[in-house]
Amino acid sequence: MNILFLYKEEWEKDYVSQKLSGHTITFSKSLDEVNKETLGATEVLSIFVYHKCGESEISKMPNLKLIATRSTGFDHIDLEFAKARGVEVCFVPSYGENTVAEFTFALILSLSRKIPEAHNQVTSTGSFTQGNLRGFDLAGKTIGVVGTGRIGSHVIKIAKGFGMEVIAYDPYPKQGLDLELGFRYAQFEELLSLSDVITLHAMLDDSTYHMINDLSIQHIKHGAVLINTARGGLVQTSSLAKALEGGVVSAAGLDVLEEENLMGEELKLLSDPGKHTEEINNILVNNYLINHPRVIVTPHIAFNTEEAIRRILDTTIDNICSFALSNEVKNKVAI
Repeated sequence: MNILFLYKEEWEKDYVSQKLSGHTITFSKSLDEVNKETLGATEVLSIFVYHKCGESEISKMPNLKLIATRSTGFDHIDLEFAKARGVEVCFVPSYGENTVAEFTFALILSLSRKIPEAHNQVTSTGSFTQGNLRGFDLAGKTIGVVGTGRIGSHVIKIAKGFGMEVIAYDPYPKQGLDLELGFRYAQFEELLSLSDVITLHAMLDDSTYHMINDLSIQHIKHGAVLINTARGGLVQTSSLAKALEGGVVSAAGLDVLEEENLMGEELKLLSDPGKHTEEINNILVNNYLINHPRVIVTPHIAFNTEEAIRRILDTTIDNICSFALSNEVKNKVAI
């Protein structure tokens, strides 16, 4: 089959070529760099979460049969248009529940013990004074886990190891999971009102978009810490900024931001500011968050370990092989 693989790192090309020998593979950093002839011949497109795949992108590939995204989320793909064009979509349902959960606690611990401030103090001034570096224990605190899928469940396991009380919200509770892991399910507003730490592990769709907003923030326990390693769109950026300013949220650990893919692209947006008002506003607030003393922002790296990347590639390669050999759509996204 003719495969167009939008890669991130050079080593991926050799790895994928060996695993998919017998197929015609074109590697590129983006669709914009691919010529019209190659796009016209493409039958399988493999993308990462940063690659938008909407109507305009799909329309460039008239022979496209499968989109294989190397991610758990698929909000970057226009699923309805893909369905209308008869294009199947597959994803990576599990590659590292431990990977993202571990990073979640890296952010929690960094904030609870003021590790970035301590490091900056020592490296910038050489001072070993401790007065402004007092943190708080996790043991005995309540953590609210939004989403009890693979990653959320692993976060719960780790939280129990720290001696935390755990409550969770999921619109589709997993029967028996609460008894197995020792937590209780709660309604979303109750979780917000009781949690010292709130951590988001939900998929991004119409029902979860801006679930943290001006209204829901009114329910948050004063001084809570917010963690987001899922999708930037779960949090309304301007609402979080106001919550930080008012002290409702005492600190935030964000591995994802709204419009993160547009950071550094301000000049392009400013060429037509009327068309991009919301994006420009979000980028302005993102910069406020990046420079906030009680916010840690990382560049969407919760997934990024050697082990997890290889699991992502291996699952994607298996998805493609199954489709090529038997027309079977493994790990199909239901549209």
